[in-house]
Formats: sequence, structure tokens, C-alpha cells
Amino acid sequence: MSAVPAAVAAFADALRERYDSGRRVQISDSFGEPVVDVPPDAWVETLSFARSRGFEFFDWLTGVDDPPDDFQVVAHVFDPVAMAHLLVRTRVPRADPRLPTVTAVFRGADWHERETFEMFGVVFDGHPDLRPLLLPDGFEGHPLRKDFVLAARVAKAWPGAKEPGESGHGSPGRRRMLPPGVPADWGEGAARAVPEPPHRDG
Repeated sequence: MSAVPAAVAAFADALRERYDSGRRVQISDSFGEPVVDVPPDAWVETLSFARSRGFEFFDWLTGVDDPPDDFQVVAHVFDPVAMAHLLVRTRVPRADPRLPTVTAVFRGADWHERETFEMFGVVFDGHPDLRPLLLPDGFEGHPLRKDFVLAARVAKAWPGAKEPGESGHGSPGRRRMLPPGVPADWGEGAARAVPEPPHRDG
């Protein structure tokens, strides 16, 4: 682990002492940022304790799909006096991704939790208004999950040629492949089922 700011080191020591065991709290480094990993039942308490120790600025919260079993939920907080960054991270099971809301600790977490719920399907228990934020009404699924089928280029042809020959003119192109995220056996014959757009004269 790289050099840890004094504020983060002091917080980590106090956090370990608070839980009486280093097994519940792990301190590590992720691309130069100090990270505190905690179990879900310590999520709210850890962020509340971080705020009481000077990490008063809530920056962001999001999810990370980590198949096959888990989602990570990550929050970034900042100590503006010590100029210290801190990532607080936990894991929730894919089968039942639930976590208590931290909106009572950081009001700014409201929209971030709504977005994480919408994009990953993580439910934040106790959130005051956990409804869709970005996607249109009736949208099904959670588009930032890795198992979400990216079907746009299968259902609708891409406008314009991407490879030689795709436009129907010129030399033959390479074998067309499915876009990333689309299973090999998904929508067999879907392209043939899409009707050609009407031809406009003139």
C-alpha cells in the first residue's frame, strides 16, 4: 500500500478499535486511493463514523458488478481540512442486493442511491424516495449489470457502414460479429425479422 495520509491512518486505527477486530475491517489501496472494506451491516455506521472523523464531504456513490456472486457498492468521501480521500466499500449478494440507505448521514447520497438502484438493481432499504431517476417509464432491467443484453445493434441496423462491404457496396467485409454483451445464441434470426425501411422516391 502506498503512503497513507495521516487522517486516513488515524481513521483506520479508530475504526479497527471500534469493531474490536481487524477481520471485519480491511484497509487497502486501489489505484492510489485508500479503501476501507466493511461488511454490509457496518455500512451506515462506518460512513457515519467517517463523517465524525472529518470526512464530511460526500462526493459520490455507485455500484460495481462483480460476477458471479456479488455487487460492490462504493462511496467516496473527503476530508477538506486534511485534504484526504477515502473510499468505503462493501459487497451485497447478487441474489438479494440490499443495503441500508445512508441518506440520513449524507443527504447528497439520495440521487446516487437512486441511480445505483436503477442501473444495478441494488435496493437501499429506508431510502425516502427510491424511484427511477434517469430511465424512461416502463424500462425493464438494469443496464449497468454485466448480464444485461446490449441488443440495440441486433434489433436495429447500425446507420452507415462500419466495415468495407457492410453498406452493400464495395469489397466484401469481414464476418459480422455480435456486439459486446450480446450472447451468441440471442435473437437468432432477429435481423431477418426486422423489416426494411420504406423506400422513398426522389
